[in-house]
Amino acid sequence: MIDRYTRPEMGSVWTEDARYRAWLRVEIAVCEVLGERGRIPASALQAIRTRAGFDATRIAQIEREVRHDVIAFLTNVAEQVGPDSRWIHYGMTSSDVIDTALALQIREAGALLLAGCDRALAALRARALEHKHTPMVGRTHGIHAEPTTFGLKLLVLFGALRRSRERLATAVDEAAVGKISGAVGTFAHLDPAIEEAVCRKLGIGFEPASTQVVQRDRHAAFVQALALVASVLDQAAVEFRHLARTEVREVEEEFGQGQKGSSAMPHKRNPWRFENLSGLARVVRGYAGTALENLALWHERDISNSSAERIVLPDASIVVDFMLHRFAGLVETLRVLPDRMRENLASSRGLVFSGTLLLALAEQGLAREDAYRLVQGHAMDTWEKGGQFQERVLADPEIDRVLGKEEVERAFDLGAALRNVDAIFARVLGE
Repeated sequence: MIDRYTRPEMGSVWTEDARYRAWLRVEIAVCEVLGERGRIPASALQAIRTRAGFDATRIAQIEREVRHDVIAFLTNVAEQVGPDSRWIHYGMTSSDVIDTALALQIREAGALLLAGCDRALAALRARALEHKHTPMVGRTHGIHAEPTTFGLKLLVLFGALRRSRERLATAVDEAAVGKISGAVGTFAHLDPAIEEAVCRKLGIGFEPASTQVVQRDRHAAFVQALALVASVLDQAAVEFRHLARTEVREVEEEFGQGQKGSSAMPHKRNPWRFENLSGLARVVRGYAGTALENLALWHERDISNSSAERIVLPDASIVVDFMLHRFAGLVETLRVLPDRMRENLASSRGLVFSGTLLLALAEQGLAREDAYRLVQGHAMDTWEKGGQFQERVLADPEIDRVLGKEEVERAFDLGAALRNVDAIFARVLGE
């Protein structure tokens, strides 16, 4: 990803140095476990702990000759450790170190991503509570439907993101597993107990049955979870973008002092950062498809997944991390326009209560088909000719024979329409 989309905390997880540090942690952890079992002399283990290190420039120089990144890394480490380096990578294959180290990076990236989810969730929760009882019109197919509140709109997004966070936490746990099982996963040189002890030492899980690699359904699930997080943010961004349209203007992105919206039109205040989130979500969904393609490797492995993963896993993590913090900031500073929401709610001249009126007529014994005919007739006249829907209803003698004035007014009561808002909040927030 380009630098301006990379937060330093997440970017540092995926640097070349970070990858080599993770490789070295794995190699040393294996040596320590072997040393605890008497497989490596204590003096050799001490030398490895004391001297093992790497120089990324030197590794690149060696790799140009040997054309194998792990061999180049091990050669450089051996240059620093000396003769005792013969115990480094003992009984292992390249993927033992690569995949186990990748698990460490996924664990670290996952912690940052979950923290980003928490910030975004806190922002949604706070603004939802702030606007729990801020009435606005609900829309289906983009058309006025029935009343809702802006708080409920935010609460729904909160619930979706909370579910996505739970999926992501599970996916991180599933992907953060290592393997020290050798070239085809048979533990030909090191016993399963070694693998379990190494992974326990590193704070990750282990792959119960592997080939040369940890199975890629785990990594695909991780990227799928990231795509779901990104898509929920996209869902929210699209909603806010619609609400920010000039004709609607119920919310606005924060607009800073000195900010300019257009090179040609000085009046513009565009929801460009929400649009930015929608665009980035498309990128992450594309990565999810690539991650799925990585499952089908030849036999015990090929490396067709490797080149893709070097792009997909860092970039998807970096993009979603950026998205979460940008989204949280936008929600925290979102300008909400309650008066405009009320204006829009009233702009369809009472039509949002047609469903309640239909039910009131049915409750009083009118056949549903007849009730629907009466209500729809006045609704269509209101759409086409203007005026107030409630006035037309009150002037209809056929309706008057079924409902009195007070009963009609109750059908148009905004408070009654929104009476269960508190109950919905209690169900979602548990309060």
